[in-house]
Amino acid sequence: MTLTVGEIITALRSRLEISRGIKLPPLYKQILVASGPLISTISLGMTSGFSAILLPQLENETSIEINRSDASWIASMAALPMAFGCLLGGLLMEKFGRKATQLLTNIPCLIGWVLIALSSNLPMVLTGRFLTGLCGGLLGPSTGVYISETAEPRYRDFLLGAISLFLAVGLFLVHLLGTFLHWKTTAIICSFFPIVSFFLLILVPESPSWLAKNKRISDAEKAFFWCRGDTEASKKEVAVLTQRQNMKNEEPQLAQLVKKEFLKPLIIITVFIVTNQWAGVNALTFYTVTIMQKTLTNGLDTYLAMLIVDLIRLLMSVLACIIMKHVRRRPLAIISGVGTFTSLFLLSGYTNFVKLHPDLGTFWYTIIPMVSLVAYISFITVGFVPLPWAMMGEVFPLNTRNVGSSISSFMAFAAFFAVVKTNPAMFDVLGVDGTFLVYGLVAFWGTVFVWVFLPETKGKALHEIEDQMAGR
Repeated sequence: MTLTVGEIITALRSRLEISRGIKLPPLYKQILVASGPLISTISLGMTSGFSAILLPQLENETSIEINRSDASWIASMAALPMAFGCLLGGLLMEKFGRKATQLLTNIPCLIGWVLIALSSNLPMVLTGRFLTGLCGGLLGPSTGVYISETAEPRYRDFLLGAISLFLAVGLFLVHLLGTFLHWKTTAIICSFFPIVSFFLLILVPESPSWLAKNKRISDAEKAFFWCRGDTEASKKEVAVLTQRQNMKNEEPQLAQLVKKEFLKPLIIITVFIVTNQWAGVNALTFYTVTIMQKTLTNGLDTYLAMLIVDLIRLLMSVLACIIMKHVRRRPLAIISGVGTFTSLFLLSGYTNFVKLHPDLGTFWYTIIPMVSLVAYISFITVGFVPLPWAMMGEVFPLNTRNVGSSISSFMAFAAFFAVVKTNPAMFDVLGVDGTFLVYGLVAFWGTVFVWVFLPETKGKALHEIEDQMAGR
């Protein structure tokens, strides 16, 4: 007897999906739910870091000839559609569900990586970069929302912090592979991650919150108990979820968008996440080798320095997951911000000093900028990078969560594109010292902003955070 794909999927889900007889503890189930989106996040990290290994290789090849403008477009083409992908991703996750959006996104992501691997000309490279970048935008709103809606408050910090960790894993892997392999071989390896994510997502349920919002109460309860376990605390929380959703379904959407509990977190998260981008972390991600060549004047191989920075980013992302489980949001954001702008000011001052004193010894040429870059990556990775993306899935009310996360992600990726596209010009016009100074000033004012306005959400259920935003 021949089984269809649908029958195979149904058989797998009958064993692993909504079934109270399954023996896995709730934590393992919640990790399984998060694993599909997190594997997709690795692919997003590879998309962000791919230009750093692609551009130096293309400069030494004749098969695809590029100039300075082409190089800028190759780097920024992935960032260009991310902002609009966020808006489309918000619509998709509201219409079809959080999980379904993740599933659909893996298909064009796979096509994009295959196009890059088969590229014989510049348009094919740009098209592949566009598709993989678009998928990054589609994933932006749904990843944090899906994980936050399926995870318990005590595990939510760790799982949301893992988004930045897996992004760092993607960056490290693509830079490591690209250091030793041809860029086409690297692209082929990158194409496997959307496939793995797709099959992991097949095995897990849809978001209980989305099911409740669409009046599928029975399915919502089953999905909730599958993720959280059939405990008294779970029964109380799912009862609150369904009760509140029944009340809100009667309220017009426009009225919900002008309420304090929507507008307040929208402004806070948007400012926080745009500040994150203009602190320059993705400029370093996209132009790692170039920035290393400009900053580390002598003494250290730039590819080795790139891998050192990637390893530091990876280790600090692991540390961020641990810290977010034990440290409150506000102090973590403030400490991260202070360390970020201090490191950037030190880099700016050092590079300006070197211009005035070019006879400085080789030792100081290497050590000071390398220590400053490591400090910068460490501080920004442990707080400023993961916190706004993690909190995006927490602070918005359920009925407007898709709109809030879409707008916040749109602003983040619009700033992302602007930073990546303008970085080469900023280095030419302002110099290395002026560019780092601009990024440092943005990080400084961002730190002041989060110190004054950022709410504390650690350890709270989503409906409790909603009440906090409303001032109840």
